[in-house]
Amino acid sequence: MRKILPISISVIVLTIIVAQLNQSYSWGFFAHKKINKYAVYTLPPEMVVLYKKHIEYISENAVGPDCRRYSDPEEAPRHYIDIDHYAIEKPFDVMPRKWKDAVAKYSEDTLKAYGIVPWHVLTVLYRLTDAFKEKNVSKILHVSADLGHYIGDAHVPLHTTENYNGQMTGQRGIHGFWESRVPEMFSQDYNYFTGRAQYIDRPLDYIWQVVQDSHAALDSVLLFEKQLTDSFPPDKKYSYETRGQTTIKVYSKEFTEAYNKKLNGMVERRMVHAILTVGSFWYTAWVDAGKPDLKALEDKDITAELKKQQKEEEKMWKTGKGYGRDHE
Repeated sequence: MRKILPISISVIVLTIIVAQLNQSYSWGFFAHKKINKYAVYTLPPEMVVLYKKHIEYISENAVGPDCRRYSDPEEAPRHYIDIDHYAIEKPFDVMPRKWKDAVAKYSEDTLKAYGIVPWHVLTVLYRLTDAFKEKNVSKILHVSADLGHYIGDAHVPLHTTENYNGQMTGQRGIHGFWESRVPEMFSQDYNYFTGRAQYIDRPLDYIWQVVQDSHAALDSVLLFEKQLTDSFPPDKKYSYETRGQTTIKVYSKEFTEAYNKKLNGMVERRMVHAILTVGSFWYTAWVDAGKPDLKALEDKDITAELKKQQKEEEKMWKTGKGYGRDHE
């Protein structure tokens, strides 16, 4: 006969499971959707005519690549790069920027083992340019949503290190804390005015600079959490919240507020910069495609085939186990 766990133990087990699920996605679904949504408002009128009409699709499908980790074994390394695997001091000096040069130096297997996000951003940019040239609405919207996701990931400091979840420094859980808990609590106060999307002359250099800026913030991300943990009463670091019919363990509001204050707006700055970068990459793809007339496409919609594919990916995410490491 199956034993019934005491209620306290059941809650703890459920909490652990839910907490693990909540840490399985980059930037958190919440922030990814906001980044793509607000990126639409950086676009010129010639692009807004299409993107604004489909803003719900662009926003909701910002999380598509995370869902795809449950169906595609090649997906996981596209979200990060453990740059400190290659060198602790000045890792960007030893890593070639161009894919072919990096493969020649380290091998493709090694690069994929430790993440390929800057190169994958460039690949998806080219796909979007081709979609604009083809005037294929399904591809334009689908690839735009994906591109927004990978660019958003490149803005996260913990996407640039082997210590991606604080597991090497006794800070396990910090990934979801920084990119999900903090923005969920404070994003209503963020200033999302970023100005207009700009054409990017050297997109590979640009996205590498994004990664470098993210990595430069890593020390503070880890140090401030450690300082607070050492100074906070142990019973005040975490709390329990009810979401729907589920009780989950989360970083307490007091601890999160103190961490956000120490970060001095870092999460907001990275998120807002991601918004402008996403819009600028979309704009760059459109310009490189010859500025096709998107108004002529505004009456077209996503194909039934693509909708079916996305529903299947979402179903696998809800019921399956993702490929690769739980890097969030």
